[in-house]
Amino acid sequence: MQQRIYLDNAATSWPKPLKVYDAVDRYQREIGAPAGRSGSRAAEEVMRLVARTRWEVSDLLCMDEPKRVIFTNSGTDSLNTAILGLVRPGDHVVTTVCEHNSVLRPLKFLSDTADVSINYVPCDGEGFVSPDDVRRALQPNTRLVAVVHGSNVTGAIQPIAEIGEIVRDHGAFFLVDAAQTLGEVPLTLAGCQADVIAAPGHKGLLGPLGTGVLCLSDRVGGEMRPFRYGGTGTSSENDTQPNELPHKFEAGNLNVPGLVGLAASVVDFHELRVRKLQEHHQLLASRLLNGLDAIQGVTIHGPHTTKSRTSVVSFTVKGYDPQEFATMLDMSTGVESRAGLHCAPRMHAALGTLSGGGTIRLSPGWSTTAEEIDFALVAIAQAAAHVPS
Repeated sequence: MQQRIYLDNAATSWPKPLKVYDAVDRYQREIGAPAGRSGSRAAEEVMRLVARTRWEVSDLLCMDEPKRVIFTNSGTDSLNTAILGLVRPGDHVVTTVCEHNSVLRPLKFLSDTADVSINYVPCDGEGFVSPDDVRRALQPNTRLVAVVHGSNVTGAIQPIAEIGEIVRDHGAFFLVDAAQTLGEVPLTLAGCQADVIAAPGHKGLLGPLGTGVLCLSDRVGGEMRPFRYGGTGTSSENDTQPNELPHKFEAGNLNVPGLVGLAASVVDFHELRVRKLQEHHQLLASRLLNGLDAIQGVTIHGPHTTKSRTSVVSFTVKGYDPQEFATMLDMSTGVESRAGLHCAPRMHAALGTLSGGGTIRLSPGWSTTAEEIDFALVAIAQAAAHVPS
C-alpha cells in the first residue's frame, strides 16, 4: 500500500491526537445527551464537558470570562457571526487583500444589500500588510477592521498588535481571523488588542471538523446582534433571543461530539506547548523553503524565511497547472497538498498567480516529520524535472 504523506493541515489537521478520537467515541457510545436540553445525569455531564471546553479556550487566550467564548460550527460561521453581527447599514469596513472568502463574501453581501463601503488594504510581494496602510484606510464612519493573522496562501503573519492599537485609537472594532494561527502561534485577545478572534477548532487546535470558536472582548458583546435565532435551553418562555452570553449566539444544538474532542486536545494548549508547536512548524517550514528554493522551475510565493510566517508554503512549478501538479504528486507518491486559489482570490491577484490557477500549497502539521518533508521535496524535484511538452 502506498504511504500517505499528509501536507494539507491548513485545510484541516490530521491525524488528531489519539485522546481526541477516544473522547469523541466515549461520548457517542456512553453519553449521547445534548447540551442544555435535559436534567439527566448524562446531560449534566455534557454540560460539564462543554463548560470545560469553554474554560480551556478562554484560558488559552488569557480571557477572564469563559462566557465570552462562543461555540460555532466552523471558522466561517464564527466570521459570519462577527461581521453580520457588528456591521450596520452605511458603515465603512477596512480589510485586506489577504483575506479568505469567509471574510470577503459576507462583506460583499453587506456591500450589495446594506450600503456598506469597503477598503481593501494591499500587501507587499511576500504578503505582508503595512499598519500605516491600515491607518490611511480608516474613515470617520469605519466601524470594523478585519485582518487575517496568518495567510492561508503565503503563511505571512500580519503585525496584528500594531494594527490593533491603530484600530483601538480610532474607535473601531478589530476582528482577527486566526484560522491558521490559533494553537500554533502564541496569541491572546488583549495582546493583539482585538475585539473579536474567530477561528475553527479543527485546524491548529486539533479538534474535530464542525467546530469553531468566537472570542469576544468585554466591549463588543453588547454591540453584536445574532443572525441565528432559536432554542438555547434557557429563557424558553420568551420569544426573543436571550441577551446573556454565550446563549445569545448559540441557538440550536451544539456539536457536542466535536466540542468533547476539542476539549480533549485544548486541555494541553498552554503557552509553553504552543511555543513548542510553533518551533516545530518553523523548523519544517525552513526545511521546505530551503528545499524548494533549490529545485529548478519552482517559485515560492510568500516569505522566504521563517521570520513572521507559519509553516504554510505555496509554490508554482514552471510548465505545470497547479492542480495538475498536485494531483500527480498525490497519485504517484502519496504526497497530499492543496492546489488552486485556496478561497483567497484577492491574495492570488496580489501575488500574480490568479490567472495561472493559483499555487500548490504544502502545510505540515503537529505530527509531520523531517523525513516526510524530505520525501516530499524529492518527489517535487523529480516531478518538476519532467515538464510536460
